[in-house]
Amino acid sequence: MKRSLRIVVADDERDMRDFFMEFLPTLGHEVVGAVGNGRDLLDVCRQQRPDLVITDIKMPDMDGIDAATELYRDLPVPVILVSAYHDPQLLARAEADHILGYLVKPIKDKDLQPVITIATRRFEQFQHLQQEAADLRQALEDRKVIERAKGVLMKRGLMDENEAFRRLQKLASEKSRKLVEIAQMILVAEEAVQPAGR
Repeated sequence: MKRSLRIVVADDERDMRDFFMEFLPTLGHEVVGAVGNGRDLLDVCRQQRPDLVITDIKMPDMDGIDAATELYRDLPVPVILVSAYHDPQLLARAEADHILGYLVKPIKDKDLQPVITIATRRFEQFQHLQQEAADLRQALEDRKVIERAKGVLMKRGLMDENEAFRRLQKLASEKSRKLVEIAQMILVAEEAVQPAGR
C-alpha cells in the first residue's frame, strides 16, 4: 500500500512548482512547501521536516545538490533531483547517498509516482542498514566491556572464564540490569580500588 508523504518541492520556475502542487496531491501526497531557491529549501525543510524533497538542480542562491547535501547533515531525508540537463558532471555530483532519484524535464505525470516509491523505499533500506551498522558497533563495544569485566572477576575471584561470565549474568538478573551495565559497574569499582598513580 502506497503511503501518503509530506513533500517539499523546490524549483525556480513557477510553472514547475505549480505542476508539483497540483499533481502530487492527486497521488495522495501533501505538498508542505514550494520554494524557488536553495536557501528557502533549507529553511522550509527545517520547519516542516518533510518525508521527501523534490528539487531542481539549477536554482539561485544555492543549487539543489548543495542544498540537499547541507540538508542531509541536519535532517536525513530522501531527495529526488530534477533537471532540464542531462549533464554527466551533474550526475556525478548527484551520486550522494541521499540522492535517490533523478528526473529530466519535461517530467511526465506517469514518471513521478514510480520514482517517489523507489526513492522512499531505498531510503528506508539505507536507514535500516545504517541502524544495523550502528547496532553492530555498539554490540562490539559492549562485548569489549564485558570481556574486561570478566577479566577483573577472574583475577579477583580466582575463577575461570565461564564462571566469571555466569557471575555477570547472575548479577545482571538479580539487579534487573543489562549485562554491559553490570560489567561497567565492575570496571568502575576496579578502577576505584587501584592505587593512585597507576
